[in-house]
Amino acid sequence: MTDDVDHELDLKGLKCPLPVLKTRKAMTAMRPGARVRILSTDPMSVIDIPHFCQEAGHRLLSRETAEDEVHVFTVERG
Repeated sequence: MTDDVDHELDLKGLKCPLPVLKTRKAMTAMRPGARVRILSTDPMSVIDIPHFCQEAGHRLLSRETAEDEVHVFTVERG
């Protein structure tokens, strides 16, 4: 974990809807403006995480896919 995030969620191996549910639960406990890095191998997370952010009022700062098919999101709590 680097200095640009406050928390990291390793959700690799979990299938829809668990990545979003665990992200929602973690972000509820975070202060507004806190940042979390989310690691997921679920292909649906590339749709689900951005949608969750839009619906919940959080800010999706970045999204990338590593060579090993791990989707990495950085989200700021709204």
